[in-house]
Amino acid sequence: MPAILLAIAYTALFLYLMRRIPFFARVPGLPMRTVAALFVLKILAGTALWAVYTYAYPDRTTADIFKYFDDSKVLYDALWSAPGDFIRMLTGIDNDSPLFDKQYYGVMNNWVRQFENNVYNDSHTMIRFNAVLRLFSFGEYHVHTVFACFISTTGLVALYRAVHPLLTEATRGLMPAIFLWPSVLFWSSGVLKESLLVFGLGLFLLGIIGKWPDRLAWRPMMAFLVGLFVMLVVKFYVLLCLLPGLLAWSWAQARPGRALWQSAVVHALALLGVLLSGSLVPGYGILELLAVKQKDFIGMATEVQSGSLMRIPLLEPSLWSLITNAPYALYMSFISPFLVLANGPLAWMGAAENLLLLLVPIIALRFAKPWSAVDRPTLWFFLSFILLLALLIGFTVPVVGALVRYRVPMLPFVAFIALLIVDPAHLPRWLPLGARP
Repeated sequence: MPAILLAIAYTALFLYLMRRIPFFARVPGLPMRTVAALFVLKILAGTALWAVYTYAYPDRTTADIFKYFDDSKVLYDALWSAPGDFIRMLTGIDNDSPLFDKQYYGVMNNWVRQFENNVYNDSHTMIRFNAVLRLFSFGEYHVHTVFACFISTTGLVALYRAVHPLLTEATRGLMPAIFLWPSVLFWSSGVLKESLLVFGLGLFLLGIIGKWPDRLAWRPMMAFLVGLFVMLVVKFYVLLCLLPGLLAWSWAQARPGRALWQSAVVHALALLGVLLSGSLVPGYGILELLAVKQKDFIGMATEVQSGSLMRIPLLEPSLWSLITNAPYALYMSFISPFLVLANGPLAWMGAAENLLLLLVPIIALRFAKPWSAVDRPTLWFFLSFILLLALLIGFTVPVVGALVRYRVPMLPFVAFIALLIVDPAHLPRWLPLGARP
């Protein structure tokens, strides 16, 4: 009962702050009561996620929502016994010694990865995040859920603000496009990396493409830097997938008229950078890292006997392997959720969402506006991010349950493309997405 009361108190505090802060209270086309309702809905979804991993999958050592939370207690307790050690572990400065390995990291279950590689271990971020939240939660898990929901709601509102000027003809579809995808609602409402990821993604894009009054000129840089930092320490590969399309879009804004050619040039240079990355930064070649990441994921999934593990072609660190495996990678990202329906309710939810994922663009094409009226630089930007992230996930993730979760940042962009190309005036009356003439 104290945990529930504390969670309710923090929920009330955040709702009060939302009403007082213009960032939430003055969103074009998104009334404050809707923002508040979405925040509460996310808390309910986060609680449902807690129930799933408490009663349906009760092994806390394998549940992401609990394993970082449980490990964070070791870090948090150091604040009272050895404050200097706490600061070093929290910042990552001067924390690499046998003392820390023995006294702290060896006690945790997830600080050191079983399949270690050169890529930053984002589990450290989640353990540190939970340790900081313990300053406010007194160790009550549900309070962490409320904080995670507030953080992810902030990111989704930021994403809404960022893309709203690009999709003004279908503004009524923008809220469900961002907030109501089942995976976005479910996975970004828990104490998981996805809650921080959508926070970082929203702020990063708001800082770069958002519209800001001149008197607030300092805020875009602040949003950009915070979003960039969060994405780097949570899932930096999402940032890498975002950059080529974003650079091409920025080029097209500066020199309009040849958006497809500009996008092709930027992506060709990005591919060249991928091929040369191993030579430029030894040990961090992207092709090598992809191959290692795939093998690590297969090894981990095999060891825990994942129920939705699928056989995928082994990726070699070569351009030819990348090209030949690309069709199957897209198949994994867009079709595989239909193949694991026997795995229970979460699999059914994933398959239903996947059907929606495929139908939304088809419906938009059926009621599309003339090609000449489509904002093509923005279209290529959105499509670039979707395809690059889908390829990356399909290359490296052989577990469908994990794949559905990793697609979370991609889903709103699928809907953005639909809103960009659809003509709201031609939609059926029961599907109003924008103002009708």
